[in-house]
Amino acid sequence: MNKLYIFFALGFALVGVIFFAGLSVADMKMENGSDLMIEKPEGYPTAVFAGGCFWCTESEYRALDGVLFTRAGYMGGKTDNPTYQDISTGATGHAEVIEVTFDDAKTSYKDLVTFFLTRAHDPTQLNRQGVDKGTQYRSAIFPSDEAQERIAKEVIAQVEASGQYKDPIVTKIEPMATFWEAESYHQQYYEKYEEQNGQPHLRVILKKAGKLK
Repeated sequence: MNKLYIFFALGFALVGVIFFAGLSVADMKMENGSDLMIEKPEGYPTAVFAGGCFWCTESEYRALDGVLFTRAGYMGGKTDNPTYQDISTGATGHAEVIEVTFDDAKTSYKDLVTFFLTRAHDPTQLNRQGVDKGTQYRSAIFPSDEAQERIAKEVIAQVEASGQYKDPIVTKIEPMATFWEAESYHQQYYEKYEEQNGQPHLRVILKKAGKLK
């Protein structure tokens, strides 16, 4: 489904959501973490996650202190230089991913994995996330080394045992592969949307109203 129209059908509910949640315009505005940089810094660790639409997961991580830079992209498929049109068919095997560059003096890889599994998306949905369906929207973690892989497995087990979810976690650990950066219009999409339209994207409003995870 084309992302530009994914929430069009929910548009008529927007006014009601804002009214009943008691939200003001200020409440709806997106807020970023204090450490974000305009360009990707060198010498810092990265974490790569696939959790449905990369617009959503990227915006979640950009709100965290300790996160320095984020990129939306594609990983885990069989085609070089894939485009959004290529991966949206599901035929290339890629997942929509985000690469998170972070300051490990302020946040840890374990913190980022825990956030991914408990806040950033629903890890119990197989090959989908909400209205987005297909293997390109699968839940996966791409560790960069053995240490990250060990931590990812430990956190999955801990969250599974916590009882937070009634359904089993389906998040997979996949081998690190080439990160193919997504087209420029996908990068920080919600921030660009808000700047261009003077109001947050409907997905952001619904989340702040508690209507989405």
